[in-house]
Amino acid sequence: MITIFVCIDWFLPAYKAGGPIQSVANLVENLNDNIQYKIFCSDSDLDKTKLQGVKFDEWTTHNAHTQVWYSSKKKRSAALIRSKIKNSGADILYINGIYSWDFNLVPLFVGNKIRKIVSVRGMLHPGALTQKALKKKCFLLLWKLTGLHNRCEFHAADEQEKKYIQKIFGNNIKIHVAQNFPKRLSKQESLSKHEGSLNMISVALISPMKNILLVLRALQALHETIIYHIYGPVKDEKYWQLCLEQIESMPAGVTVKYLGDIAPKDVREALSNSHLFILPSKSENFGHAIFEALSAGLPVITSNNTPWNLLREAKAGINVDPENITLLTDAIGVFANMQQNEYDSWSDNAASYAAEAINFEDIKDQYKKMFLS
Repeated sequence: MITIFVCIDWFLPAYKAGGPIQSVANLVENLNDNIQYKIFCSDSDLDKTKLQGVKFDEWTTHNAHTQVWYSSKKKRSAALIRSKIKNSGADILYINGIYSWDFNLVPLFVGNKIRKIVSVRGMLHPGALTQKALKKKCFLLLWKLTGLHNRCEFHAADEQEKKYIQKIFGNNIKIHVAQNFPKRLSKQESLSKHEGSLNMISVALISPMKNILLVLRALQALHETIIYHIYGPVKDEKYWQLCLEQIESMPAGVTVKYLGDIAPKDVREALSNSHLFILPSKSENFGHAIFEALSAGLPVITSNNTPWNLLREAKAGINVDPENITLLTDAIGVFANMQQNEYDSWSDNAASYAAEAINFEDIKDQYKKMFLS
């Protein structure tokens, strides 16, 4: 039995930070043969709201092989983090992220004499580095000046992310490639579809990276009857104000509704009322929401900067350039003008694409190789 001490800013029941939470939750759910986890995280969600239904500043049980320490800000310190790592008897320190002081950098500094693996969670993608660029440059400079990158190994979700890590930290570091465990939904019954109408959905953080504004601008040029539901917390208020300006000037046939945060347990029902999932992200390390939509049988429009490519060839969706509004408008129009039979075929193909893209046993082997090597 090995013990993996996981450091991450947020963990269930937090959900507003999206993918990293889901990635770790799926990991501890699917990989548990002779492995136990100790998760150290904050007592709040992304928006700093306190978590409900969990105990703070003590070990609590998440599942049969996972315990979680929800750390309150007032009691959190480098000394506390050092003691929790040391007393856990951990064999591996598994750090999720790059830029968090308490949950990334401090564990690296204080976690002495223990193997350390850092999962970068998409944070070194060129598109991600353009957001809050100065702050990120300062953090990465700190990494290099202190030699943190030489004290750990890295986890990349795919070969492309491995290249991004090497571009920042060089080729003389150890990088493991292990795909994220997804959450697979069962195929849902296709929603009734009429030519000239479309129900679309996005589930994402509202930030420039997710590119919701481009979707709203693309809708300005369409004359079909379209209902667009947006779910997710607002991470960037200035960006959201630009989105609201677009929403207020939609053409007569287009209805846009922002429905706020959505808990993971409610995503399936939201998808069941939609024909199409749309998220032309500037980059995605994995895109859990995209995969869940595909597995439920929703065709997807996303960018070509995600792992979910060749969608059009599979007739499961369409990949677009995340800067090209014309291509995005055309792609939405393709689905808006589908009739039921054609749409049903694309829906079936989306579910098949998701099923063929993921092999859980292969992913388990990748993580066993990373953790047990």
